Amino acid sequence: MYKVFVNESPLILTNKPPKNANGSLFSMESEAVLEAIDLLAKKKRDVAYLFHPDESKLMEVFKHKLPVVVAAGGFVTNSKGKVLFIYRNEKWDLPKGKVDKGESIERAAIREVEEETGVTDLTIERFMRTTYHIFRRNGEYALKVVHWFAMSTPFKGTLKAQREEGIMKVKWKGPKKSKKALEKSYFNIRVLFEED
Repeated sequence: MYKVFVNESPLILTNKPPKNANGSLFSMESEAVLEAIDLLAKKKRDVAYLFHPDESKLMEVFKHKLPVVVAAGGFVTNSKGKVLFIYRNEKWDLPKGKVDKGESIERAAIREVEEETGVTDLTIERFMRTTYHIFRRNGEYALKVVHWFAMSTPFKGTLKAQREEGIMKVKWKGPKKSKKALEKSYFNIRVLFEED
């Protein structure tokens, strides 16, 4: 099973159809996939299910239905244990961005954190998880696949928001402020904190 978010509503890829889907169960056919996404995007459903009988092929089949953008990001902590946040589109987020052609996912994660926040001396501690969400680009739906890495840094310099990427603020936040920021964040970001 996979959860792919359309805004903040889950599109659940499953090989076990729920008993009470109430008109929210769709096959993995192209038209049905777009219909399910559209219903969630327009808030006509709170949840939708995409069914495919083979569990091992759920994501593989889904990725053939939409353009895919591969991205990487960092759950970055400093020597005080504070987490690095960015503020963009009126939401608190973590730094991430598209993987360039020929670039490793790990290298992209470090580069994106550096570019979006000005933080350097990053060390990848471990891979955390992959998150999935749908966004619109040029009027078409696309799937963003983000690979997240736990990172640490001794960086004590000035934080620099990458304005051309729409980032308005960059902040280190301790547990209390992180919790508050997560109230104005995305589900895919909140799950990273549940895991850590």
